[in-house]
Amino acid sequence: MKFGKIFKKQMVPEWVEAYMDYNGLKRILKQIRSYKHSKLTRVASRVSQQAEALHRSFSGLSFHHRNSEHGGDIEDQVITVDTEVHQQDDSHRKLYKTKFLKKAEEGGEFEESFFKKLDENLNKVNRFYREKVEEVLEEAALLDKQMDALIALRAKVKKPDASSNTNLEKHPSDKVVVDETSDDSTIRTPGSANRDMVHGIDRTSIPEEEASHIVTDIVPVSRTSGNEEEDGAGGKQDLHEILERVKMNEALESPLSTLKGFFGDSKEPVSKKGLKKAEEQLRLVFSEFYQKLRRLKEYSFMNLLAFSKIMKKYEKIASRNASRNYMKTVDNSLIGSSDEVNRLLERVEVTFVKHFSSGNRREGMKCLRPKVKRERHRVTFFSGFFSGCSIALIVAVVFKIESRKLMEKDYGTAYMANIIPLYSLFGYIILHMLMYSANIYFWRLYRVNYTFIFGFKQGTELGYREVFLVSTGLAVLAFICFLLNLQFDMDWKMKAHNTLPEVIPLGLVTIVLFILFCPLNIIYRSSRVFFLRSLLHCICAPLYEVTLPDFFLADHLTSQVQAIRSLELFICYYGLGEYMQRQEKCHSHGVYNVFYFVVGVIPYWLRFLQCVRRLCEEKDSIHGYNALKYMLTIIAVIIRTAFELKKGRNWMIMALVSSGVAICMNTFWDIVIDWGLLRRHSKNPYLRDKLLVPHKSVYFAAMVNIKESHIG
Repeated sequence: MKFGKIFKKQMVPEWVEAYMDYNGLKRILKQIRSYKHSKLTRVASRVSQQAEALHRSFSGLSFHHRNSEHGGDIEDQVITVDTEVHQQDDSHRKLYKTKFLKKAEEGGEFEESFFKKLDENLNKVNRFYREKVEEVLEEAALLDKQMDALIALRAKVKKPDASSNTNLEKHPSDKVVVDETSDDSTIRTPGSANRDMVHGIDRTSIPEEEASHIVTDIVPVSRTSGNEEEDGAGGKQDLHEILERVKMNEALESPLSTLKGFFGDSKEPVSKKGLKKAEEQLRLVFSEFYQKLRRLKEYSFMNLLAFSKIMKKYEKIASRNASRNYMKTVDNSLIGSSDEVNRLLERVEVTFVKHFSSGNRREGMKCLRPKVKRERHRVTFFSGFFSGCSIALIVAVVFKIESRKLMEKDYGTAYMANIIPLYSLFGYIILHMLMYSANIYFWRLYRVNYTFIFGFKQGTELGYREVFLVSTGLAVLAFICFLLNLQFDMDWKMKAHNTLPEVIPLGLVTIVLFILFCPLNIIYRSSRVFFLRSLLHCICAPLYEVTLPDFFLADHLTSQVQAIRSLELFICYYGLGEYMQRQEKCHSHGVYNVFYFVVGVIPYWLRFLQCVRRLCEEKDSIHGYNALKYMLTIIAVIIRTAFELKKGRNWMIMALVSSGVAICMNTFWDIVIDWGLLRRHSKNPYLRDKLLVPHKSVYFAAMVNIKESHIG
């Protein structure tokens, strides 16, 4: 594989624009090569005319004089690299500018533009790397304070009656130490960490950087500079003083904590349970911080390798020896000489192993460097097997219906009208899972870190193969049951004396619910628990803190209103005994009609409550407008359902008006707010500046699809 493809594959998606423009530099080198090729072609015609005369004159005894740039070490005659020092925010920033000394030669302007672009890329990479290093240094300082607080809390929980004079002596390796005397890049840690970093990871929006914030429930209050000096000098800290500077950041993330926060003080003494929770969150923070450091280290390595590769290509094409001189400059720059990230990696490893793995380095490194999930061949095999079975069963169902000419008989039409709505529940679920499987496939294709975004535990997340396997397995089960229904109900003798065919759909629902709630560690238990937890958070909105998985699931529920109504149909069909008469007359029951209204509104109502919760917490008006959007949708659903049940001209007009308003609002919100499209001044006309998918037609097709889905 060519380096350009490897380089692109190794890029962190959020940092793509900060990498060296390898392809842009290659395009300039192609221009240089094309110019030199055309120049050689012109020279070759003149040389061929004089070749015979030159051969007779020198008889092979003369030697060809070599061009000066090929002989000896004369790199200084090709380029010189100047360094300009700029003062910015109490730190020195170096900018590099290369002077090409062969500009007067033919085609020299192409090579000059190459080095100009090369300098721009080097300065860009150094600037971004500096910003990221400063960012991780701030996070490391905050992590150090949180580690102090955790150690103090551990001591307090284990010995609640300990004297306030108890001192904690930290191991020297616990302190995240950074050498600030590095040449070229004196990076200074700010005196106080950014307080926004302790408010929690906002998983309700996708961050530009995947782990840009450090969060735990332990929030150390900022120290004075004097206290910092004392701690640094003595190496010991008073337990009572540390605990006075520590407070537990109680996020209102459960119904009980929300009610306590609403009606009164929710502060409680630190317990073992609270300490364990804080330890787990800090463990997660260390893991995410470590992964960020590794990405930053890989960013540095890949850019250094790219500079080396592009300079070798330049030497080969331009026949000049400038690589050694320029790469010496690159190696002495910030990205080549800074060692802060490596030292931070070592310190994080030592601290994590000591405090979270009881000194067991192997176990500690397993947590910091989780193994990549292995793809299993049996998943692929059974996915294909179930897919083939599903297709075969669909063909069998069609042939069964056609062979008995079921749709041509009055009984057959009534039968299909009864049975199809029951099995449509599984059709909606299967289709939704197939679409989710496709989503995961494209997320992985375009390197979207959905595992982090949704907060899945590393190594337990489902890939597109696993989701596809579950959906095709459910499809096989549903089609088998449907085929059995047809077989039994077409036998008039059996139909007259047996109600077994009517309870087959109920048995299928029971099997699905049993698998979903099964406590045994089978059929992706961790993913089922994650789904049920998010579903509980949605149902209990607004009592739970709104996270990305919760509102993502609630959004999906709004597109499954018909599936939820099919579940209500099951309750009516079997709960009210309709299956005994083999007729579905649920709409003749007033209670069913009431719940038919309620069930259609529930998903939108849950999203409305989630938006209200976020509006109260974040004080951002955008959530208020989002809540208004869902309220308009609720009104439209109620009026449209009333028209569906009662008919009438007035209801039809009201349904058209309310649905039109809701469609316009939802379409605008999805395209402009959620997708960030239709930006007139974007560098991608009517799209946005950063596009995950390189093909712009995909976004325009998605806009059309959104409009059609809302209208539908």
